[in-house]
Amino acid sequence: MQASDLKDTLSGGNLEKLLKRGKFVLTAETTPPDSADRNAVLERVSCLNGLADAVNVLDAPSAQTHLSPLATAAIMVAGGLEPILQFTMRDRNRLALEADVLGAAALGIHNILCLTGDAPEKGDQPDAKPVYDIGSAKFMEIVKKMRNNSVYPSERPIEIPPRIFIGGADAPKNLGTNEKAVDLQKKIDAGANFFQTQYCFDMRLLRSYMSRLSDLGIIDRTYFIIGIGPISSAKSARWMNKNLYGVSIPEVIIKRLEKAKDSKLEGRKICVELIHELQEMEGISGAHLMAPNGELAAAEVIQESGVISARL
Repeated sequence: MQASDLKDTLSGGNLEKLLKRGKFVLTAETTPPDSADRNAVLERVSCLNGLADAVNVLDAPSAQTHLSPLATAAIMVAGGLEPILQFTMRDRNRLALEADVLGAAALGIHNILCLTGDAPEKGDQPDAKPVYDIGSAKFMEIVKKMRNNSVYPSERPIEIPPRIFIGGADAPKNLGTNEKAVDLQKKIDAGANFFQTQYCFDMRLLRSYMSRLSDLGIIDRTYFIIGIGPISSAKSARWMNKNLYGVSIPEVIIKRLEKAKDSKLEGRKICVELIHELQEMEGISGAHLMAPNGELAAAEVIQESGVISARL
């Protein structure tokens, strides 16, 4: 995406500013702790301070309760980290979602990621009732209207609008020459300023996908941050291929993990190599590092990649 005039900054956040300056960004993620102790948050994410450009705060992943993601994000802001607060459509109706967007902005949270959310039956309280009042694209549209027009969907005015950088989810895939990526374009029209993707370790597939998005004019309208991560073992890689929708880890990567004396170290090396490959790919603005309880591994990968230190 072409760099924009920073006078048009939507959120005031560092992530948006870096993207608009054309910098390659690195984001990570954290699951809020099962604790009412704010220090538990800081202990978990402190390793990413000064390294990750922003850190996603997961919203009840796998439909399991943790500390409030809004509270977690606010604690991170106070600790000097920039969060990307995830909003799932699973648990709240539009009234509650709109209130939390205002709350997030009031607490100094600049970025959100709009998601559907894992179904409750996948979690440890399967009798919980889902909400799904609106879809993620509709929610983006509402947030965009609140931000740009200073009104709720009813047109009732908002005194101070939420300055929010709006994110959506995507999954790189094979697109035929006649496919238009309609769902992706709908999200951009609705208000998505950036996308973070599902895991993508297949660089050949990714190049094909980004080439097609370029043909469609999509990469000039938004930013793409590609999901990767430090895979800890060949066993983990095979599990991901079998159980995670849309994930395909090439056999060459699995073989490297199998042959390595230290598979965790090899997983980090592979991740660093992928970051450098992504840096050279048209239409890609960053990498999003994901791994269960993987904050420290993500921090190590960011350090080893040299991306952040090269900016100084």
